[in-house]
Amino acid sequence: MTVEGTTERVLRLLGLLQRRPSWTAAELAAELGVTDRCVRRDVGRLRALGYPVHATAGVGGGYQLGSGTRLPPLLLDDEEAIATAVSLRLASGGTVAGAGEAALRALAKLDQVMPPRLRAEVRAVHGATETLVGPGVEVDAELLVTLARACRDAVRVRFRYAGRDGGEQERTVEPVRMVTTGRRWYLMARDVERDDWRTFRLDRMRAVTATTWRFRPGDHPDPVAYVQRSVTGAPYRHLARVRLHARPEQVQELVPPQLGRVEDDRDGWCVLVVGGDDLGWLALQVARLGFEAEVLQPPELREAAAQLAHRLTAMARPAGASPVSAGSCALGS
Repeated sequence: MTVEGTTERVLRLLGLLQRRPSWTAAELAAELGVTDRCVRRDVGRLRALGYPVHATAGVGGGYQLGSGTRLPPLLLDDEEAIATAVSLRLASGGTVAGAGEAALRALAKLDQVMPPRLRAEVRAVHGATETLVGPGVEVDAELLVTLARACRDAVRVRFRYAGRDGGEQERTVEPVRMVTTGRRWYLMARDVERDDWRTFRLDRMRAVTATTWRFRPGDHPDPVAYVQRSVTGAPYRHLARVRLHARPEQVQELVPPQLGRVEDDRDGWCVLVVGGDDLGWLALQVARLGFEAEVLQPPELREAAAQLAHRLTAMARPAGASPVSAGSCALGS
């Protein structure tokens, strides 16, 4: 028997042990077309690889695959591989709480070793499936796999990136981590040309290619904190800082991380940092939180709050009542 033949037989034995709870030596020998002694040797080979195969002597005894102290390689048949890959694609999209990053790593490993015929089956199932989730920006699963591998293998990525003005630029980056806010996916990476950290929206990337140029990962900012600072401030005309009489966790329950970040202050207060293109909209959103608030910056937000208060006062008066002049209304009156 050649080494290849022995390896193939051991893998078949592993597949049989994973298929049902218990097998007798005679049953395994019949399935594999070998002797009981050969089965015992192959069981020993599996144990040497880290698979905990338990043996029970006597009538009704046999072999059983148990759980060990570490996870050995898994052997999946075609149907199991397809089901696992589809599930991982769904989990990487955020449908399984807290599993997105781990799902991407696992999906990258599975996709790398999956035969082309099975990969095509997975893509067909994924293409025919819709997930009912909240509004967000759709990101191609192949892009997630490409970037996940690049992060894992520490290789540079090249792509065309669409700016807010619609123009595209060629970018080469050293990727560190992907971060999802639930609505959008972002990549934190070091821009090689600019020699600085940047945040990139995955839905604005085009022609993404992982190169063969490896880089040595070094110290970098915390990806989650860095992306949150980028998405809550940089894209907007106005960046507001508002002091709220509330605990940070109370505000975090009401403000999604992609809209604002919360900084602890003192004496039961915290600071909300939130961006927006319209000061009136910002004033309304802060008021909706229901906490006592103090505008720290910009000063124009106080004026927007005063105008909002005047409009709300006008809305609250009974029908036919005399209108209230703008000059008679002020915050706190």
